[in-house]
Amino acid sequence: MQRKILQSLQNWKQNPNRKPLIIQGARQVGKTWAMKHFGEQSFEQVAYINFDNNPRMKTLFSGDYDINRLILGLKIESGVDIQAHNTLIIFDEVQEVPQALSSLKYFYENAPEFYIISAGSLLGVSLHHQVSFPVGKVDFLPLYPMDFHEFLLAVGKQDLMELLNLKDWPLISAMKSRYIELLRQYYFVGGMPEAVKVFIEAQNFDAVRQVQKNLLMAYEQDFSKHIRDGQTVQKVRSIWHAIPEQLAKENKKFIYANLQKGARSKDYEIALQWLKDSGLVHSVPRIKKPHLPLSAYQDNAFKLYGLDIGLLSAQSHLDASVLLDGSRIFSEFKGALTEQYVLQQLIANQDNPVFYWATEKGTAEVDFVVQQKQAVIPIEVKAEENLKAKSLKVYVEQFQPAHAFRFSMADYREQDWLVNVPLYSIEFKMKTL
Repeated sequence: MQRKILQSLQNWKQNPNRKPLIIQGARQVGKTWAMKHFGEQSFEQVAYINFDNNPRMKTLFSGDYDINRLILGLKIESGVDIQAHNTLIIFDEVQEVPQALSSLKYFYENAPEFYIISAGSLLGVSLHHQVSFPVGKVDFLPLYPMDFHEFLLAVGKQDLMELLNLKDWPLISAMKSRYIELLRQYYFVGGMPEAVKVFIEAQNFDAVRQVQKNLLMAYEQDFSKHIRDGQTVQKVRSIWHAIPEQLAKENKKFIYANLQKGARSKDYEIALQWLKDSGLVHSVPRIKKPHLPLSAYQDNAFKLYGLDIGLLSAQSHLDASVLLDGSRIFSEFKGALTEQYVLQQLIANQDNPVFYWATEKGTAEVDFVVQQKQAVIPIEVKAEENLKAKSLKVYVEQFQPAHAFRFSMADYREQDWLVNVPLYSIEFKMKTL
């Protein structure tokens, strides 16, 4: 598989001021594969250390942080004669030995010549709650499920990828049915690497769904395994199970009272933060005014999305038969899958946080708002070709943005105050801004 993170890792390697790197991402998004693949491609040797259930490494890092001592221990553990100039050192499941995370500071300060990458399941939770290490001593790199364009490459559609890159809109429109068929598949399969792999190998949607169910079960087991307080576990489960239902509402704002009568935000604050730290959910806050910086204008309202569109469709018990039913899959749950899809593409392909805008009384709402350089860009999402964008028009008339986008199933076209972008070409349009 070709993942974009491999280029980012290459850039990190070539940076003369690099620091030890921490890859952040939810469980099973491909962190271990990316680290190993990069190591095999770009280094003579890879010293891979798995800290899970590894008492030897606990002992090694419970001592002092003398670099020579640590390197000797890592040589013995990995069976690799570690040399700074030609070896990639991988710390996997590093959250199991918090002292190993702390050691990255000393590698940076005392032996910056070593190439070290770390990752682990629920590392985000560990970083926020268990481990403290100085800011500025490590680099961070996020990894998300495969976006649509990585999916195209994985299923062997390099030519369709290249066509999108050319932005030859008349020819892209002529090939529209091909893109829509692949988009349909992506809505069901999603971007979890194992699900994509099974889809490629078996071409069987039932087998894909089984992989997704297993992943969802593994996440649920993580709740009780890693959260000590039983009440918090229940609250995490409540939020997690509520995501499809909350997104299926006309107004997709997350309502705590739907979880439990009379529930308030403070009752679920810790549970929500745990899900965010684990990378399993994306919270999109509401802004009242689209001014820079956007974060200064957010309030307490938010929409809550899942990690992956394929997992969301599995959580929603969406049957594979909807793939055969025209464009139904795009509009299921009041377009919730399409909003999830757009959000995933935005998160994977630009660095800034994503917000949404709504009027005080809720009479108008724009699905997403992002910052690109000094511009604030409103984005309307349409699951089909119904192109009435009343809320977006209200926003444009009020705030006069330089750009306004509608992502829909319609062909590319530039209008007076808006650009319509096909759902399958989001990444390529965002790149040109």
